[in-house]
Amino acid sequence: MDAVVKRLIKEIKKEGDQDAFAELVDLYKDKVYQIAYRMTGNGYEAQDMAQEAFLRAYANIESYDESRKFSTWLFRITTNLCIDRIRKKKPDYSLDAEIQGTDGLTGYSQLAASQNLPEDQVVTLELQEWVQQEISLLPEKYRAAVILRYIEDLSITEISDVLDLPENTVKTHIHRGREALRKRLGNA
Repeated sequence: MDAVVKRLIKEIKKEGDQDAFAELVDLYKDKVYQIAYRMTGNGYEAQDMAQEAFLRAYANIESYDESRKFSTWLFRITTNLCIDRIRKKKPDYSLDAEIQGTDGLTGYSQLAASQNLPEDQVVTLELQEWVQQEISLLPEKYRAAVILRYIEDLSITEISDVLDLPENTVKTHIHRGREALRKRLGNA
């Protein structure tokens, strides 16, 4: 795959080949979306972030250092965009908050229920949502490291490149994020 990616990048840099870039997008769209979704916790925002990440990558393809992995460069763009969005985002409506004018109804009561799922799938889904929610409450620096390590399965070196941090700092962020997550999940 690396040879294919390098060939596509050369075509994009040389000729601005949009078809080659479309192939690159096709190769990485799922991973970029997954990272954005894990960072933002919102499907629509994740789509926006993924699209913006690819636009930025295309606009700045000349600055890409071909001696490094393209995926690391692209994931770094995605992660930075998500962190910027999270920082700018103001706290919005919480599903736990009671809806005004109702007798104890919360936002959860307004969500459509998926009644066709077997009980074990529901339990699994709830557990995944709970863990994702707890991950989203971690400080940004720990959240990014935990997501890239445990959800995207990147190596310490790759995470170091994506976040532009020394490897030991990445290890510390992963450890502290994991410990914070363990405490949060253990206290619930």
